[in-house]
Amino acid sequence: MRRRLISSTLAVVLVVIGVFGVSLVLVETRTISSSAQESVDSEAVRLASIVDGRLIGGEPVNPDILADQSGAERYARIEIPGREPIEVGERPEGSVIRGTATGEQGEKVIVEESRSGVTREVGRTLLIIGAVALLAVVAAVLLAVRQGNRLASPLTDLAETAERLGSGDPRPRHRRYGVPELDRVADVLDASAERIGRMLTAERRLAADASHQLRTPLTALSMRLEEIAVTDDLETAHEEATIALAQVERLTDVVERLLTNARDPRTGSAVAFDLDEVVKQQIEEWRPAYRSAGRALVRSGKTGMRAVGTPGAVAQVLAALIENSLMHGGGTVALRTRVTGNQAVVEVSDEGPGVPVDLGARIFERAISGRNSTGIGLAVARDLAEADGGRLELVQLKPAVFALFLSREAGNREDTPRPIR
Repeated sequence: MRRRLISSTLAVVLVVIGVFGVSLVLVETRTISSSAQESVDSEAVRLASIVDGRLIGGEPVNPDILADQSGAERYARIEIPGREPIEVGERPEGSVIRGTATGEQGEKVIVEESRSGVTREVGRTLLIIGAVALLAVVAAVLLAVRQGNRLASPLTDLAETAERLGSGDPRPRHRRYGVPELDRVADVLDASAERIGRMLTAERRLAADASHQLRTPLTALSMRLEEIAVTDDLETAHEEATIALAQVERLTDVVERLLTNARDPRTGSAVAFDLDEVVKQQIEEWRPAYRSAGRALVRSGKTGMRAVGTPGAVAQVLAALIENSLMHGGGTVALRTRVTGNQAVVEVSDEGPGVPVDLGARIFERAISGRNSTGIGLAVARDLAEADGGRLELVQLKPAVFALFLSREAGNREDTPRPIR
């Protein structure tokens, strides 16, 4: 591109110089020739007037007197009727410029000048025009090189940006070049980089969420299948298979929920459901893990509540809270249901050391964890709760108490509001 720009600029300059330079040379040549001719004609007229004056006054006319009075350095020939021609100066050789004039006494004056002077003047003019043309060409080349660098460098930079995007580096560069068209391309590339970055972040987040949310249900399902494999009791196998199928359905719901949140976190499929069933199902599913750890998992509070939300999502939120208490808490873990205003609340508390003060404000941020864990569970649980129009809060630090707030079903709000502890 740089070479084409220099070549095209140079071609334009040469065409301009060719058109206007030739015209200028022709005009200057004619001007110089006309000026020399006018000077010679004027010299002839002046000599004729001098000769007329001397002839009328009866004064002698000779070459010395005419040379002194005229001060001319050109060759002049004066032809007076009845006399010998008078010559002043040295007659030039070669091509000459001739001027003639006729006096009142019938004399004829011829003035000649060598054309070499005109030729030299024309040569100097051509030299000046050529120097100016050369300077114009040099300036045009320098300008073309500068402009080429100004355009080629940003294009190279934009190509590198596009290559970085293709290689998986979506960081926008936010570089601008002072050229509107190139700046527009840079804007589009930066916007594309930001979109690609958001898409990659969403994909990584989905992968991390899926890995975290599916790990525990798959472990529980594996335990159920192992129980089925080793038991000889048909009734026990049937019971375990039924529970396993329920877990598979919940896994399917988890996957669908994760995909829905990945596309649009605001999209919900909230319905009215029996909150007791979800709480009971989670207690039954997690009680073996707590029993293995030598801890207890209990429930208390109001029963018979119907909340509005997605049962699978609510189950996943409670599972995240129960797992969090198992990993980071201590003692007995209690699930307590209560009512506050038009909301149903499920509190999960334990008897452990609680949440550090410096961690409390950031407990729902991703990658924030009090121990060596992923820090994803509570963040995903909060997203799931908010997608259904609810909210998940840490209402007490020591001991830790997490509360899930859900809207209650219309027509089931006669209970007296109770404060959050």
